[in-house]
Formats: sequence, structure tokens, C-alpha cells
Amino acid sequence: MPVVDALLPEFDHEMANTRRVLERIPEDRLGWRPHAKSFTLGELATHVATLPSWVSETLGRTELDLAPGGVPAPRTKEAGSRAELLERFDEHVAKARTALAGASDAALFQSWSLLQNGKTILSMPRAAVLRGFVLSHLIHHRGQLTVYLRMNDVPLPGLYGPSADEVGF
Repeated sequence: MPVVDALLPEFDHEMANTRRVLERIPEDRLGWRPHAKSFTLGELATHVATLPSWVSETLGRTELDLAPGGVPAPRTKEAGSRAELLERFDEHVAKARTALAGASDAALFQSWSLLQNGKTILSMPRAAVLRGFVLSHLIHHRGQLTVYLRMNDVPLPGLYGPSADEVGF
């Protein structure tokens, strides 16, 4: 079985779960933050909505430098509404799924590196990058986002079973 056949069901499941969380973002609370060092709700939601684009980036190149020539990449423009978050997310997911579905085992086992100012931070097979650095990263920040929602009294969707906010829990 090709590796991608094992990755796609997990990708689809996690993207559906992530969309359910993003659908709950309260537009009137985008500027809220739990701590001065934390992202705002809007910044975190934008990051979560953008993370699926990393699939295409991982499959489309062999390395990514976060600060080429010592200059950090510009930050992604924060979404201004729930509709914009969902539109960005859906666009990134569609492109990511297409890229992933077309990936061969040879491409998935090719080495990929993350750099900062030319210095290698990590290097591993693309499949490991997709599973650990992309999907796990997204799941981590989606978890943070659910805490933000809970702190703002927004009912949470069930992700791996029912949540305390769903009937029958």
C-alpha cells in the first residue's frame, strides 16, 4: 500500500475536526488574548487556518528557510472574520489534499529540511514532516484554540467523541 493511502484518512479526519472548531470562532472576540505573551484569538485562528498550506510547501520543495539572509518571513495577514478564516482554510485544505493525494512514496521518503538563516534546524523524510511537523502542529494549535473558545464560553464540538457541550455526554 502506498504511504499516502495511510496519510489521507488521517488528514481528512483532522481537517474536518479543525473546520468544526474554526466554525465556532466568535467574530466579536478576535482581539481577545488569555495572556500578554499569547496570540490573540484571531491570530491563533488565522495560524490554524493557514497550517494546511504547509502540506503543499513540504511537498513542493526540499527545504524552507524561515529567515533567509537573516530576515524573518513576513507574518500572515490576520483574518478579519469567521467567513474569511473558513475560506482560507478550505482553500488551503483543497490544495493540500491534492498535493498529498499525488505524492509518491519516493517523494514522501525524500529528505526535507527546515532552515533558519541558512542553518538547518531539522531534516527528516517528508512523510515524517507531514505527520509530525504539520499535522501534529495543527492539532496542537487547534487544542489551544479550543481552550480559548472554552474561556470565552463558546460550546466546543466533539473531536474524538462527544464534548461536554454536546447532548448525551
